[in-house]
Amino acid sequence: MEEGVVNEILQGPLRDVFDSKQLITDVSGSGNNWAVGHKLYGCQYREHIVEKLRRTAEHCDCLQCFFVIHSMGGGTGSGLGTFVLNVLEDEFPEVYRFVTSVYPSGEDDVITSPYNSVLAMKELNEHADCVLPIENESLFSIVSKIHQMTNSGKLGSTVKQNSLLTSSAGSIKTEQEKPFDAMNNIVANLLLNLTSSARFEGSLNMDLNEISMNLVPFPRLHYLVSSLTPLYTLADVNVPSRRLDQMFSDAFSKDHQLIQADPKHSLYLACALLVRGNVQVSDLRRNIERLKPSLHFVSWNQEGWKTGLCSIPPVGHSHSLLALANNTCVKPTFIELKDRFMKLYKKKAHLHHYLHVDGMEQSCFSEAISSLSDLIEEYSQLDATKDVPKTDPSRLKIAT
Repeated sequence: MEEGVVNEILQGPLRDVFDSKQLITDVSGSGNNWAVGHKLYGCQYREHIVEKLRRTAEHCDCLQCFFVIHSMGGGTGSGLGTFVLNVLEDEFPEVYRFVTSVYPSGEDDVITSPYNSVLAMKELNEHADCVLPIENESLFSIVSKIHQMTNSGKLGSTVKQNSLLTSSAGSIKTEQEKPFDAMNNIVANLLLNLTSSARFEGSLNMDLNEISMNLVPFPRLHYLVSSLTPLYTLADVNVPSRRLDQMFSDAFSKDHQLIQADPKHSLYLACALLVRGNVQVSDLRRNIERLKPSLHFVSWNQEGWKTGLCSIPPVGHSHSLLALANNTCVKPTFIELKDRFMKLYKKKAHLHHYLHVDGMEQSCFSEAISSLSDLIEEYSQLDATKDVPKTDPSRLKIAT
């Protein structure tokens, strides 16, 4: 909702990517207030938003799904972002809604971010088909690791000048300065891998809607942990490609995840592997068989793997892999968010800023925290089944 932010894009190197007629702006932002973004700007701009959505949808030959990309900590991303999600459900109820949500870190500079995130979570629980949560902390630690590796010469060569990993001056950014371009670049790579099957040929192409169909067994448990390898494009770093088998191992290591969680010691409901490049189905099967024993799958879905093969690798690489796991390891992230929310809410701190907005009542807060608690409880119930011994279903006896 801040005009300056959008104008910066329109004057930057990505200006030709966006249709300037499709942009909606206001002058001031939402003041880190979910209620302003959702209740105030949402109602005010609803007709504009619907008109722009319809215009774009009409140009599609085959409208597969909508991507909503937003942050959770501020006011516009959380408030207006989830308002747009609701509008999509009203106007296009049959079309899947994929959401990429960037969650704030514990040292966030927005004091009200726990309120904004929990209020937004309620909307995501109810109106999204698939959510890919991404944590700022994970993105920052990934970028820091790349810097350490390039500075120590471990990558075998240097970061290219004027790449997204360096500042405009061409010098490596310092640890203290948050390299948002490089962090955003990792999220962009996630989306490029996710949509590759829709854009390129492949021997085992995967429709985006198949992800939701195969990876979401219960409607509310639609939060997928994403891990990516390689984490950077060759536009940024000159680095030899990882060996194929090593790439599969990387995808299940914590270093390559876009959320700080530990899926290996939690319960998998399902897992998808989206591979790009010169990779055979036999390579996929071999690696799944190799990794399977170390992963805990829920008893009723032991074969819960979905795979996609796209022939075209990312520029400069021979292959890449995006792993999406529906895993109970997202629970600690939600518990931490709930704790941060309760610290403020117990004191009723900053509440008046929200309640001044028309249509916002205190019940919105209690409903939001209740929705989050229910979600945590659902994950806990599944976790409790992890150590239950597996029993093979009795086979039919055929009379001879």
